[in-house]
Amino acid sequence: MTTTPPVDPRIEAVAARLKEAAQKRAEVYAPPTHWQPIWKRPRKPKTIKAKKEQLAKQRKRLKAAGARRFYGAQSRRPRPRQNRIGSAAARRDTRALSRMRHSNAWLW
Repeated sequence: MTTTPPVDPRIEAVAARLKEAAQKRAEVYAPPTHWQPIWKRPRKPKTIKAKKEQLAKQRKRLKAAGARRFYGAQSRRPRPRQNRIGSAAARRDTRALSRMRHSNAWLW
C-alpha cells in the first residue's frame, strides 16, 4: 500500500523557486528568434583591397611551397658522376677484400 507524503508548503515553495530559475535560465540561453546559423547568413562581400591582400598572401604561400618542393626533390637527386665512380671503386675493393677474407689463402 503506497502512501503519499503530506504536502509540505516549504518543499512546494522551494520547488516553485527552482522551476522559476530553470525557466529564466532557459530564456537567457535560448537562441534569439531572428538567429540564423552562420552558414545560412548572406555573406558580406570583401573590399577590393582585402581581396587583393588575400590573393597576395595566397600567392606568397604557394610560391614558398613550390620552392620547398623543388629543393626537397633536389636533395634526392643522384650525386655527381665522380662521386659514383669513387664509390664503385670502393665497392670493388671491399668485394675483393671480402673474397680474401672468406678464402683460405692466408694459410699459405
